[in-house]
Amino acid sequence: MNKTNNLTTTWYKKLVVTAIAATIGLSAASFVPGQASAATADSAQVNATALTASATSASSRASQVISIGKRYLGTPYKFGAKAGQTRNFDCSSFTQYVYKKIGINLPRTSQQQARVGTYVSRSNLRAGDLVFFSIPGKPHVIHHVAIYMGNNKLLQTYGAGGVRITDIHSGTWSSRYMTARRVIH
Repeated sequence: MNKTNNLTTTWYKKLVVTAIAATIGLSAASFVPGQASAATADSAQVNATALTASATSASSRASQVISIGKRYLGTPYKFGAKAGQTRNFDCSSFTQYVYKKIGINLPRTSQQQARVGTYVSRSNLRAGDLVFFSIPGKPHVIHHVAIYMGNNKLLQTYGAGGVRITDIHSGTWSSRYMTARRVIH
Protein backbone atom coordinates (compact mmCIF):
# COMPACT_ATOMS: atom_id res chain seq x y z
CA MET A 1 0.00 0.00 0.00
CA ASN A 2 1.44 3.39 -0.88
CA LYS A 3 1.67 6.35 1.52
CA THR A 4 -1.44 8.15 0.09
CA ASN A 5 -3.64 5.06 0.44
CA ASN A 6 -2.34 4.50 3.97
CA LEU A 7 -3.18 8.10 5.00
CA THR A 8 -6.65 7.78 3.44
CA THR A 9 -7.26 4.50 5.27
CA THR A 10 -6.08 5.96 8.59
CA TRP A 11 -8.26 9.05 8.13
CA TYR A 12 -11.28 6.92 7.25
CA LYS A 13 -10.78 4.65 10.29
CA LYS A 14 -10.59 7.69 12.58
CA LEU A 15 -13.77 9.07 11.02
CA VAL A 16 -15.63 5.78 11.55
CA VAL A 17 -14.43 5.44 15.16
CA THR A 18 -15.38 9.05 15.91
CA ALA A 19 -18.85 8.54 14.39
CA ILE A 20 -19.43 5.36 16.38
CA ALA A 21 -18.20 7.01 19.55
CA ALA A 22 -20.53 9.97 19.05
CA THR A 23 -23.45 7.64 18.34
CA ILE A 24 -23.06 5.84 21.66
CA GLY A 25 -22.20 8.96 23.62
CA LEU A 26 -18.46 8.60 24.06
CA SER A 27 -15.85 11.26 23.53
CA ALA A 28 -13.82 10.84 20.37
CA ALA A 29 -10.75 11.63 22.48
CA SER A 30 -11.37 8.33 24.24
CA PHE A 31 -10.09 6.57 21.16
CA VAL A 32 -6.80 8.36 20.56
CA PRO A 33 -4.21 5.56 20.26
CA GLY A 34 -1.88 5.30 23.24
CA GLN A 35 -4.00 7.59 25.43
CA ALA A 36 -6.59 5.14 26.78
CA SER A 37 -7.05 5.12 30.53
CA ALA A 38 -8.95 3.13 33.11
CA ALA A 39 -11.42 6.03 33.37
CA THR A 40 -12.02 5.87 29.63
CA ALA A 41 -12.58 2.11 29.80
CA ASP A 42 -14.97 2.57 32.75
CA SER A 43 -16.82 5.32 30.87
CA ALA A 44 -17.12 3.11 27.80
CA GLN A 45 -18.48 0.25 29.92
CA VAL A 46 -21.02 2.50 31.65
CA ASN A 47 -22.20 3.95 28.32
CA ALA A 48 -22.41 0.50 26.70
CA THR A 49 -24.39 -0.79 29.70
CA ALA A 50 -26.75 2.20 29.58
CA LEU A 51 -27.27 1.73 25.84
CA THR A 52 -28.06 -1.97 26.34
CA ALA A 53 -30.42 -1.22 29.24
CA SER A 54 -32.22 1.44 27.20
CA ALA A 55 -32.70 -0.93 24.25
CA THR A 56 -33.87 -3.71 26.58
CA SER A 57 -36.28 -1.37 28.32
CA ALA A 58 -37.76 -0.17 24.99
CA SER A 59 -38.09 -3.76 23.79
CA SER A 60 -39.76 -4.77 27.05
CA ARG A 61 -42.19 -1.85 26.88
CA ALA A 62 -43.02 -2.68 23.25
CA SER A 63 -43.76 -6.27 24.30
CA GLN A 64 -46.04 -4.92 27.04
CA VAL A 65 -47.94 -2.74 24.54
CA ILE A 66 -48.45 -5.68 22.20
CA SER A 67 -49.46 -8.03 25.03
CA ILE A 68 -51.99 -5.52 26.38
CA GLY A 69 -53.35 -4.84 22.89
CA LYS A 70 -53.76 -8.56 22.14
CA ARG A 71 -56.06 -8.89 25.17
CA TYR A 72 -58.61 -6.93 23.15
CA LEU A 73 -58.52 -9.04 19.98
CA GLY A 74 -62.07 -9.20 18.62
CA THR A 75 -63.27 -6.12 20.53
CA PRO A 76 -65.69 -4.34 18.17
CA TYR A 77 -64.70 -1.30 16.11
CA LYS A 78 -66.77 1.87 16.47
CA PHE A 79 -65.76 5.11 14.80
CA GLY A 80 -65.56 7.87 17.40
CA ALA A 81 -65.45 5.39 20.29
CA LYS A 82 -65.22 7.09 23.66
CA ALA A 83 -61.65 7.29 24.95
CA GLY A 84 -60.75 5.28 28.03
CA GLN A 85 -63.38 2.54 27.77
CA THR A 86 -62.94 -0.98 26.34
CA ARG A 87 -66.41 -1.97 25.01
CA ASN A 88 -65.33 -0.82 21.55
CA PHE A 89 -62.49 1.13 19.99
CA ASP A 90 -61.67 3.15 16.94
CA CYS A 91 -58.07 3.02 15.76
CA SER A 92 -56.76 5.95 17.78
CA SER A 93 -58.76 5.28 20.96
CA PHE A 94 -57.24 1.78 20.86
CA THR A 95 -53.64 3.02 20.56
CA GLN A 96 -54.30 5.76 23.12
CA TYR A 97 -55.71 3.23 25.61
CA VAL A 98 -52.99 0.61 25.16
CA TYR A 99 -50.07 3.04 25.41
CA LYS A 100 -51.59 4.75 28.44
CA LYS A 101 -51.42 1.38 30.22
CA ILE A 102 -47.60 1.60 30.07
CA GLY A 103 -47.52 5.29 31.00
CA ILE A 104 -47.38 6.88 27.56
CA ASN A 105 -50.06 9.50 26.99
CA LEU A 106 -51.07 9.90 23.35
CA PRO A 107 -53.45 12.50 21.91
CA ARG A 108 -56.89 11.31 20.81
CA THR A 109 -56.82 11.27 16.99
CA SER A 110 -54.55 9.51 14.50
CA GLN A 111 -53.57 12.85 12.96
CA GLN A 112 -52.57 14.18 16.39
CA GLN A 113 -50.72 10.95 17.25
CA ALA A 114 -48.74 11.25 14.00
CA ARG A 115 -47.10 14.38 15.44
CA VAL A 116 -45.72 12.84 18.66
CA GLY A 117 -42.56 10.82 19.21
CA THR A 118 -39.83 10.64 16.60
CA TYR A 119 -40.04 9.87 12.90
CA VAL A 120 -39.12 6.31 11.89
CA SER A 121 -38.49 5.25 8.31
CA ARG A 122 -40.43 2.27 7.02
CA SER A 123 -37.22 0.25 6.77
CA ASN A 124 -36.42 0.87 10.46
CA LEU A 125 -39.74 -0.08 12.05
CA ARG A 126 -39.53 -1.78 15.45
CA ALA A 127 -42.16 -3.47 17.55
CA GLY A 128 -44.18 -0.83 19.38
CA ASP A 129 -43.89 1.86 16.69
CA LEU A 130 -47.08 3.63 15.59
CA VAL A 131 -47.77 3.26 11.87
CA PHE A 132 -50.07 5.66 10.01
CA PHE A 133 -52.17 5.23 6.89
CA SER A 134 -54.47 7.14 4.60
CA ILE A 135 -57.92 5.75 3.89
CA PRO A 136 -59.48 4.99 0.50
CA GLY A 137 -60.75 8.16 -1.13
CA LYS A 138 -58.48 10.41 0.94
CA PRO A 139 -54.93 9.77 -0.22
CA HIS A 140 -52.09 11.63 1.49
CA VAL A 141 -54.21 12.38 4.58
CA ILE A 142 -53.64 10.39 7.77
CA HIS A 143 -56.85 8.74 8.94
CA HIS A 144 -55.68 5.48 10.52
CA VAL A 145 -53.11 4.29 13.07
CA ALA A 146 -51.86 0.82 13.96
CA ILE A 147 -49.24 -0.69 16.27
CA TYR A 148 -46.32 -2.34 14.51
CA MET A 149 -45.65 -5.77 16.06
CA GLY A 150 -42.55 -6.74 14.07
CA ASN A 151 -42.30 -9.22 11.19
CA ASN A 152 -44.61 -7.04 9.04
CA LYS A 153 -47.55 -7.53 11.43
CA LEU A 154 -49.92 -4.79 12.62
CA LEU A 155 -52.15 -4.77 15.69
CA GLN A 156 -55.09 -2.53 14.85
CA THR A 157 -58.83 -2.09 14.75
CA TYR A 158 -61.12 -1.20 11.87
CA GLY A 159 -64.48 -2.31 10.46
CA ALA A 160 -66.14 -5.66 11.05
CA GLY A 161 -63.95 -7.88 13.18
CA GLY A 162 -62.63 -5.05 15.33
CA VAL A 163 -59.21 -5.46 16.94
CA ARG A 164 -57.09 -7.83 14.89
CA ILE A 165 -53.62 -8.68 13.64
CA THR A 166 -52.96 -8.08 9.94
CA ASP A 167 -49.99 -8.13 7.61
CA ILE A 168 -48.73 -4.71 6.50
CA HIS A 169 -48.56 -6.08 2.95
CA SER A 170 -52.14 -7.43 2.89
CA GLY A 171 -54.99 -5.61 1.20
CA THR A 172 -54.17 -1.99 0.51
CA TRP A 173 -52.22 -1.26 3.70
CA SER A 174 -48.88 -1.10 1.96
CA SER A 175 -50.05 1.34 -0.70
CA ARG A 176 -51.74 3.57 1.91
CA TYR A 177 -48.75 3.69 4.28
CA MET A 178 -47.96 7.30 5.23
CA THR A 179 -45.43 7.45 8.08
CA ALA A 180 -44.40 5.96 11.41
CA ARG A 181 -43.50 7.37 14.81
CA ARG A 182 -41.56 5.92 17.72
CA VAL A 183 -43.04 6.81 21.11
CA ILE A 184 -41.25 4.11 23.13
CA HIS A 185 -37.64 5.12 23.80
